[in-house]
Amino acid sequence: MLDGFSDAQLESFRRDGFLIVEEGLLSDGAIEALRERFAAVFAGDYATGIAPDEVNWKKGRDPDDVTRQICNGWRADDLIAAQVLSERTGRLAAELMGYRGTRMLQDNCLWKPPGARSLGMHQDGSYAGYLVPPEMITCWAALDDTQAAGGTIEYVRGSHRWPRVPPDRGSFHAPEDWLAPMRAAAPDGVEPERVPVVVKAGGCAFHHSLTFHGSGPNEATVERRALVSHLVPVETRFHPDNVDLVYSRYRRRGDLSLDESYFPVVWDENGGRSAWLSSLPELP
Repeated sequence: MLDGFSDAQLESFRRDGFLIVEEGLLSDGAIEALRERFAAVFAGDYATGIAPDEVNWKKGRDPDDVTRQICNGWRADDLIAAQVLSERTGRLAAELMGYRGTRMLQDNCLWKPPGARSLGMHQDGSYAGYLVPPEMITCWAALDDTQAAGGTIEYVRGSHRWPRVPPDRGSFHAPEDWLAPMRAAAPDGVEPERVPVVVKAGGCAFHHSLTFHGSGPNEATVERRALVSHLVPVETRFHPDNVDLVYSRYRRRGDLSLDESYFPVVWDENGGRSAWLSSLPELP
């Protein structure tokens, strides 16, 4: 199982803005358990009785040819929480970014069935202006074997050194041209190099919050499911003026700190993991 990184892997992350690990983040048992809970959460079966923060696809309400997305599925299901809030994931992410600790910002449950359309190129950091510092690192964990033609996530090598672009939520879900934001942001004279994430189920990729990424249409005959953790430095606070339409609801009046009930500390070099996480089940 993945438990740390070599010097070469750390250097690769710093150079490219992402690191792909072909296998070993999740066991076979964990993959099967998480696939089962994926199906339940997307069917509206919330084991905790609490709905996710964002449910961007519902059967019968939304088209079948778009990527299904749920944000903060961990609030609805403790087994999903066991992965996205895992201490190991938090520690690995901190190692790559040089953080002294990490806390959960939000998760994504992403399900791209055959024929599903693209997700537009973007920088996660574009949407983090309501935080100080406005940054994060993301762990993307595959629940299915991926292939280049199967709508897998793609990174643009070295794009974490490009300028931060303004957020554009309208270009994210099933845009006409999913690569347009990347082309518009590329510095003069730079030819973007796209790298598809081809891994086994249980493999993963980590990326910097300014790294451009997205995914093309799923032209394969298999599902593409992924579980994503967006993790911020442990000392992150709310911005005193900027707000987010959804997540600033968790900001207390007169208090800029991130409440550990909603943004738990998943790993800290001093052992300061949020105490309530000990109640979560263990993945197989």
